[in-house]
Amino acid sequence: MIQRLYDWTMSLAQSPHALWALAFIAFIESSVFPIPPDILMIPLIIAMPKRAFLIAGIATAASVLGGIAGYLIGAFAFDTIGQPILAALGKEHAMEGFNQKFNDFGFWPVLIAGITPFPYKVITIMSGWSGLPFMTFLITSIIARGIRFFLIAWLLWKFGDPIRHFIEKRLGLMFTLFIVILLAGFFAVKLM
Repeated sequence: MIQRLYDWTMSLAQSPHALWALAFIAFIESSVFPIPPDILMIPLIIAMPKRAFLIAGIATAASVLGGIAGYLIGAFAFDTIGQPILAALGKEHAMEGFNQKFNDFGFWPVLIAGITPFPYKVITIMSGWSGLPFMTFLITSIIARGIRFFLIAWLLWKFGDPIRHFIEKRLGLMFTLFIVILLAGFFAVKLM
């Protein structure tokens, strides 16, 4: 099924409505869809390098709007479905502890998921579910998704198709390593 979704997503790059398709994919990927918008964004930028930053802007805006939808799903579906189930199992206090731990990290989970290959949709839903302050979520989502999509756009605009393999195979790893080093630096400074 994932391969069919991937193939369908790639076929949208040939559509005359490709930018609308990108916005749709970026929106639903932030809350429910398993295929990241990068899959559609990369061929679009290679085909239209002069529109690279417009394409990145569309992906960023739609992804953040989809993230808001994910946040709302987490905020409202948990209250109506999840909480009664946990209460019936006697586990509602355990969830309060989890919510506090999640929120103690502040913007970090959203930033990490928004930049790295970690599924952003998981964090959007968890942010609403745990009650992460909406403005923290929103600002961090804009920064994280902007970094991710505009860096991809810049690399493709600057280097063209030869950088495509690096982006598809290694950029997620580079983002992840950057975040790990950044977090290690913060913890090292905090321990001093």
